[in-house]
Amino acid sequence: MALPSEEEVLEFKDDMVDKARHAANVLKALGHEHRLLVMCLLADGEKAVTELERLLSLKQPAVSQLLTRLRADDLVSTRREGKAIYYSIADPAVREIIQTLYRLYCEPAGLCRETS
Repeated sequence: MALPSEEEVLEFKDDMVDKARHAANVLKALGHEHRLLVMCLLADGEKAVTELERLLSLKQPAVSQLLTRLRADDLVSTRREGKAIYYSIADPAVREIIQTLYRLYCEPAGLCRETS
């Protein structure tokens, strides 16, 4: 078995750096308690902005600001139905992160409802 060439090693390193950068950006976006709460709520399925406002006990401008950041980071996607805009988690890997956080922090204490 031949050793990888210098070019292959550099490509691997560049790929790992890109993946680490992406992971760090995801974690930064989730690093705000209200954005994390939004993502936890979306782990159950898509939600309308008005439903998120009610569940978070936040006013529409605050929820919109949270969702704007999550959209800018490509963590949520939208669907329009009439006047309502529905949000959902865009990346299956992010859904997995949220579900892991649920299992580690909410489930043992019985604090959160189960996510699907």
